Amino acid sequence: MVVAALQPWAGISQRLRRNGPRSASRTGRRASLPAMSFKKTYTIDQFMRTTKVLGGAFSSDDQSIVFTSNGSGVFNVYSASVRGDSQQQLTHSLTDNVYGLSYFPDNKRILISRDRGGNENYHLYAFETDGQELDLTPGDDVAARFYGPTPDGAAFYCATNERDRRCFDIYKINFDTLERERLFADTEGYDFGCISRDERYIAFGESHTREKADIFLYDRATKELRCLTKHEGNSGFWPSCFDWNSEYLYYQTNRDSDFHYVERVELATGKTEPIAKADCDCYFSFSPAGRYQIVSRDQDSVFKVDISCLASMRKVSLPEVASEGIAGLNFSRSGRMMAFYVDGDRSPKDLYIYDFSSRVVRRLTESLTPEIDASDLVDSETVHYRSFDGLEIPALLWKPHNASVTNKVPALVYVHGGPGGQTRKKYNARIQFLVNNGYAVLAPNYRGSSGYGKTFRSLDNGTHGQAPLLDCVEARRYLATLDYIAGEKIGILGGSYGGFLAVSALTFYPEDFAAGIDLFGPTNWQRTLESFPPYWESALADFYRKVGDPRTEAEILRKISPLFHAEAITKPLLVLQGANDPRVLKSESDQIVAAIRKKGGVVEYIVFDDEGHGFIKTKNQTHAYKAIVEFLDRYLRS
Repeated sequence: MVVAALQPWAGISQRLRRNGPRSASRTGRRASLPAMSFKKTYTIDQFMRTTKVLGGAFSSDDQSIVFTSNGSGVFNVYSASVRGDSQQQLTHSLTDNVYGLSYFPDNKRILISRDRGGNENYHLYAFETDGQELDLTPGDDVAARFYGPTPDGAAFYCATNERDRRCFDIYKINFDTLERERLFADTEGYDFGCISRDERYIAFGESHTREKADIFLYDRATKELRCLTKHEGNSGFWPSCFDWNSEYLYYQTNRDSDFHYVERVELATGKTEPIAKADCDCYFSFSPAGRYQIVSRDQDSVFKVDISCLASMRKVSLPEVASEGIAGLNFSRSGRMMAFYVDGDRSPKDLYIYDFSSRVVRRLTESLTPEIDASDLVDSETVHYRSFDGLEIPALLWKPHNASVTNKVPALVYVHGGPGGQTRKKYNARIQFLVNNGYAVLAPNYRGSSGYGKTFRSLDNGTHGQAPLLDCVEARRYLATLDYIAGEKIGILGGSYGGFLAVSALTFYPEDFAAGIDLFGPTNWQRTLESFPPYWESALADFYRKVGDPRTEAEILRKISPLFHAEAITKPLLVLQGANDPRVLKSESDQIVAAIRKKGGVVEYIVFDDEGHGFIKTKNQTHAYKAIVEFLDRYLRS
């Protein structure tokens, strides 16, 4: 249950026409401007005029790319020339978010995805040249997933749960005829992994828990489904990709290791060999044409990427702009072009194009609004503190420019979602807005967070609402030791599972925090676990292990659920909720608010009628964070 990212918006196409694409060298200088003696404070509306950009799929002729941006206030689909000299908004939704997935072979029609009002039942649509949308996965309760085009670009792979809401069947749909073929009918709730280029094999994951998982291989020639791996203890296997010749399956494993590394297995013989291993999690993939292999490493909350040419096995020199780390790689089918994103603490994610033959890099988007000077924003610092049992907790700390021993500032413990999420070093508009308004922010990657090895991640097993909560309480105590923090003016804010921890902090440690903010967090675990969508059934065992089984551990769930202890909440609480949330039902927030009001407590409540689990529309993000800062100003500055 990870909280959706808050990112502001602006008119990308207008700014591109006005300023033109920026060079890589100018981009590099912009994010590292020297500190100024005067730092400007910006309004939430100004932060909301920064865009968020997603995706990037090339046309078959390598001339254009389709991507998604919230420049209009909600996510819509855009196309841009790879030359960087033109850009066009294709969809014009004013309500629901629309995401661009792929060009059709004619390079005119677009495959798009959208849900309704945040209900997370995403459908796939053919967006026609006349602006009409043809639903390719119809049905009121149907959810669809896109798995990419076939290697020849003539069709695409997807999955739907139309036959059984608990499971997703795998389909191939022809782009031209829209005829579809079912490749696999799922009856167990497997997690799709990858399909071999010859389409003989489909690899699936089966997660028993977050630490224990196996790979199943389906042979379409023999119709045989077999378990390819056998986990032992707290170890697992997760499929990544097949090689170009359909001879090997590459996968991640943490067998005999604290971190995920990459192996491959020869399908004909079962022989395995290691491919990439380090003191961090490693990931592996191939470019669509089989020309390059990509190894990514999660190092200190930043992804580092190595690209090698398969013919020579020599590393490819990446453009200078990508030296700080890149993400969201996507290659054209020819292998000649690569799209990627670059972002940093003070520079939001922007889309770039790299031509391997000419070694020319072009920036296609300008996400940060020109109204904001990057030097007024703040870089995060990686810190560590000791928790209640001596465990070292990694965290990211943002210090306002004006904070000092003589000018102590209020602070927030910022709790990420999950379970199993992670706060990473990248642009975060929510945090930058809070820091720019004078609040120090500490984001703990409490026990159970990803990115720090399976031992650290497993430390929250059976301790939700307990040990991870104490990690957040100790984060508050760490903040109070900093000489520029007003120790009595520290609040806590979290979204989704982080919202649960925020409300729990006010409930079970009522004297530690001066105020709390809960964004769509569960407060009654019995209800939450019983109301998950049917297609989450295969993941419930992991939730039960982490939190508690409602069938056998009802008392434990009641003990850690803030709703049943709301009389202990004495500090002000702000609750924000989406009316269409399919994960944490609105009734949960209704009940915790009613319980606090019944005993005369201070609680403020905001409901967005057109949002689900997370606030994506710009107008709602603006409303939410304006209300958050006004709430904090009332209770942490007075």
